[in-house]
Amino acid sequence: MTEERPIADEDTAAATGTAAALEVRHVSKSFGPVQAVRDVSFTVHAGEVLALIGDNGAGKSTLVKCISGVYAPTSGEILVDGRAAQLHSPSEARAMGIETVFQDLALVGEQDVATNLFLNREILHPNPVLRWLGWLDKRQMREETRRILDQLRIRIPSGTTKVAKLSGGQRQAIAIGRAVGWGRHVVLLDEPSAALGVEQSRHVIELIRTLSSQGVAVLLISHNMQDVLESCDRAVVLRHGAKVADMSLEGVAARDLVDLITGASSSVGSKPDSA
Repeated sequence: MTEERPIADEDTAAATGTAAALEVRHVSKSFGPVQAVRDVSFTVHAGEVLALIGDNGAGKSTLVKCISGVYAPTSGEILVDGRAAQLHSPSEARAMGIETVFQDLALVGEQDVATNLFLNREILHPNPVLRWLGWLDKRQMREETRRILDQLRIRIPSGTTKVAKLSGGQRQAIAIGRAVGWGRHVVLLDEPSAALGVEQSRHVIELIRTLSSQGVAVLLISHNMQDVLESCDRAVVLRHGAKVADMSLEGVAARDLVDLITGASSSVGSKPDSA
């Protein structure tokens, strides 16, 4: 059973000058002679949504895999709540409070919503004998599922519905709900609306806003500049593995971001934030 994370203190983290929920500090990653990420630094505070954008091959996926524990950085460090994190595997990243939702979602279509939310984190039956036999407390799992869905305002008919019967947007919501339903406060979203229609993408944007309002730090990787402008506070732009901009999105147009991504412009009218 999960414990509900207190939100109030995290909501004021940025304003009070406390440590960022996530800090990437001078991270580089090389594969032999190929340098995929070059000395990238940025921060994300509780309740903030930061876009990580760039063209194909810019280093976004490699950097996200460094943060999520898939790759070990060649140099630099990653901090969570001001503490250096040694991330040698995704499980170690999760233990530090970092959850990642990749494009494949990693859902089991023939299992119901509750089973997917508790995948690899199942609640065992309270009866000692049944627990020893590996029986699950499905009733408790379904109750917790409803609490998580309600907290995130995810509209799913029932926790007993098979995931295969859900829409693409609902499946994405379940994957995100699984990521944050465990008190995690740093969530990486890798192209969450890439395969979705307009209406389903709108639901994902609403969910991102809900996460932000509840104090979750969100790092959004997206090629959709309109989604970025509608859901994010700031953007970090990568090109050829290096950071070329770290900026507030206030007053920025989609064309400005495209120009930064492609190298057509080295700056826009918005004042850059410090990294």
